[in-house]
Amino acid sequence: MELYLKLLEVLFPVFFIVGIGYFIGKKNPKFDTKFITNYSSTFGAPALFIFAITSSGVTYETFSEYFIYSIILLSSFALTGVLFLFFMKKDISRELPPFFLPNTGNIGIPMCLFAYGTLGMGVASAISSLVVVLHFTVNIFLSKKKFDLNTIIKSPTIYAVIISILFLYFEFKMPVVVLNTVMLLGYTMIVLILMSLGISLTQLKVFSLKSSIISSIGRVVIGPIIGFTLIKFFNLSGFGAGVILIQSSMPSAILTYLIASMHSPKKIVDNISSMIVVSTLMSLITVPITVFIALKYFA
Repeated sequence: MELYLKLLEVLFPVFFIVGIGYFIGKKNPKFDTKFITNYSSTFGAPALFIFAITSSGVTYETFSEYFIYSIILLSSFALTGVLFLFFMKKDISRELPPFFLPNTGNIGIPMCLFAYGTLGMGVASAISSLVVVLHFTVNIFLSKKKFDLNTIIKSPTIYAVIISILFLYFEFKMPVVVLNTVMLLGYTMIVLILMSLGISLTQLKVFSLKSSIISSIGRVVIGPIIGFTLIKFFNLSGFGAGVILIQSSMPSAILTYLIASMHSPKKIVDNISSMIVVSTLMSLITVPITVFIALKYFA
């Protein structure tokens, strides 16, 4: 019974806030979420990573270890995506991001925080920091089919991750005034982005249900299987293993749609939109199962 209560404590806050966003989106179908996107990319995401990485108690060794696991994990997701897209005869370059860039920040970090506390949030941020860096580099390059150095230079999140890692490496203590500020900015982003997810579910459309279901299986079903395989291969245990499993089960990130809408043809954008909606809806079933397993076997 205690395990089920813990599961409720982890899932309910996240899904409840997403539900608020869905309600807002239904009440106002023309609700513009550009402010949330701009706030998150410019202030929210950098602040959240600085806070999560420097205040969680995670050491540089732990962070770097799970950062490496993240590289293996996301590479495996990408390989899965390539195989799925090849057999489905899709645009491998432009439609790959939703496969290997799950929603580890907006949904994954708060779930890991509720499941494992600040240490869980720190490890979750190690995974999510790589995802965010790839969003503003590889994701854009794949969407544009063109390398652009300015994209890297202009990304505040990349600098925030670098600064946080340097603080960990040299064991500097972040000033309390900075921690308090980035905490408010970061937690505000979590709430706004979860609401934005709910709003987006009322605005994004499914254009090809069959294709979207097949693609979403590659994200929310194959994803946690890959995560579990990595856990067993490296003989991981405890909260770190649980965080990997939870983060592996996240649906496709909405940011892949936003970036695609700026750089890719409409047909590609429609396909990515469909995968995000379907994978998010499927995750309402798969994520609770994954979190239950994580809490039961990786406490």
